[in-house]
Amino acid sequence: MERNNLYPIFLKTSQLEVLIVGGGFVAEEKLHFLTKSSPDAKVTMVSPMFRDATVELANAFNVTMITDVYHPKYLEAKHMVVATTDVPEVNIQVYNDCRAQSKLVNVADNPPLCDFYMGGIVTKGNVKVAISTNGKSPTTAKRLRQFFEEVIPEDIDQMVKNLNEYRKTIKGNFEEKVDQMNQITEKLVNKK
Repeated sequence: MERNNLYPIFLKTSQLEVLIVGGGFVAEEKLHFLTKSSPDAKVTMVSPMFRDATVELANAFNVTMITDVYHPKYLEAKHMVVATTDVPEVNIQVYNDCRAQSKLVNVADNPPLCDFYMGGIVTKGNVKVAISTNGKSPTTAKRLRQFFEEVIPEDIDQMVKNLNEYRKTIKGNFEEKVDQMNQITEKLVNKK
């Protein structure tokens, strides 16, 4: 049986430099999902042209836009890169340049050339759920995101804040604190 072996992490994109190569519809889509989840992300885009809607979105989130063809110099000081051009040779060059410089890279719609996927994300205040289909079905990730948006209560953020305040009052060593928090939160999933 096949299994998803990806390791999920939540990146502080306000502390990282992200480069999107491309300025078309796919670049806009990737920028939209990135800024929806992380509106404070530090993003640079490079492309010989940008769609008007892409420019509008980029301006709303203080994205640096460079009107130029891709060149490896644009990878300098970048931590992760998303290649979205409609020119396969450019996307492959971006991938190879990133590999040579040990930078995380995602080549849109080309799973073998991805170190990471931009999956479905549900955000309710401090609670964030990320969904991955291992690059196999973005549509399934989208439907799961819609499902979780409906079933996760809107007030879950208040519960998280309350539990955080309670956690601060617990005395004892780490294991004792974890045990007490487990006892309290068990009621959330216990169906008795």
